Amino acid sequence: MIKRLALLHTVSFLADMFRKLLQENLPNVEHFHMVDEGIIRELMAHGKLTPKVIRRIGTQAFFAQETGADLILFTCSSTSPAVDIVRNFVDIPILKIDEPMVKHAIELGEAIGVVATARTTQEPSVSLIESAARKEGRKVRVQCVLESAAFHAKLEGDTPRHDQLVKDAVHRLAQNNDVVVLAQASMAHLAEVLGKEVRVPVLASPGFCIKALEEIAERKG
Repeated sequence: MIKRLALLHTVSFLADMFRKLLQENLPNVEHFHMVDEGIIRELMAHGKLTPKVIRRIGTQAFFAQETGADLILFTCSSTSPAVDIVRNFVDIPILKIDEPMVKHAIELGEAIGVVATARTTQEPSVSLIESAARKEGRKVRVQCVLESAAFHAKLEGDTPRHDQLVKDAVHRLAQNNDVVVLAQASMAHLAEVLGKEVRVPVLASPGFCIKALEEIAERKG
């Protein structure tokens, strides 16, 4: 069960998104949010995981533990490999935002399409899917499309262009995959409409993550 949930974000809008989702779906769970935008900047500057990123994530995880959290949720897909390392050094469980979604994706078929807009998310997302499939004894083929132009459009405030580029990528992937995964929560608002436009399921992480948290919260003891 969850009494106090800590959330670590690398972009501020996700704090607002999850604050609203938690208030609507888990009103009895106390939660607090930590935003460290320096993590994603460091990742983008170097294009890979660095010791500095691992230290920052570890510092935030220790802080969450010391302030009484009994579960940590990391909402940045790009930090996935670092979270695997940090898990070994804290005494409370850590949930990655993508884990519940990925678990569902590998149940839907062997051919999995992935849309990423940030280069730092591409490899961690594919690796997470392949790792989850191995643990479940499943074979998967992952096809990942990187839409960097959509990421830059988002940074420039051009949401319509971002959305159109993501939609185009999903339509292409839907032609030869069993399911399409949106690798970042920043695309989650497109999942429902895209699910009606293409022949395969389109998955986004926030909804599956909240459902997983609800299941944990309902456990006794």
